[in-house]
Amino acid sequence: MVLFAAAGDLAWWPGWAYMIVLVVSTILPLAGPLRLDKGLIEERMSRKPDAKPWDRYFVGLVAVFTVAELIVPGLDHRWRWTEPQPVWKNLLGLALVIFGTLGLIWAMRVNRFFSAFIRIQKDRGHQVVSEGPYRYVRHPGYAFWSLRTLGVPLLFGSNWAFIVAGLFVAMFVVRTGLEDRVLRKELAGYREYADRVRWKLVKGAW
Repeated sequence: MVLFAAAGDLAWWPGWAYMIVLVVSTILPLAGPLRLDKGLIEERMSRKPDAKPWDRYFVGLVAVFTVAELIVPGLDHRWRWTEPQPVWKNLLGLALVIFGTLGLIWAMRVNRFFSAFIRIQKDRGHQVVSEGPYRYVRHPGYAFWSLRTLGVPLLFGSNWAFIVAGLFVAMFVVRTGLEDRVLRKELAGYREYADRVRWKLVKGAW
């Protein structure tokens, strides 16, 4: 509703492509081979009193940026702030959104401790996860989500949306560093895992 209200155009195909990906990515974790651990779903749907107090600000920023990445390109489409781009750029953006979304679900499927808040889940037997994408980088969820975020401006054909995407990814980078510090300090075995898997987000870069 936010996206199409901002765009003022129900015939805007990138908007519908985004909606299809959104609906499918909501269903996949609930049923079928990509179904998430039931305990993880419950974990992600509730606030936790032992979450790091400062992380609530990051969770709030995620909500703000998630809405902004729809409003800005919607208004851009309505008012034509960005010149029309070739369809191949829209399709490239759609591919990045799909790939990033599937990768995020993969990371959540492998890691049953993929909480929405940064906390050591002692109540759930929290332990280090090193399978799947965690063999390559320590925080693949943020890596795939960043890739998805950067695909959104291309899909919608909005240069202005790249500002929102850039800020969104910068927030992920900061949160990744803080979360990694917490895990090193408080989660048994994480230091040894970090020694084996050197890269946080991008293999060979950081």
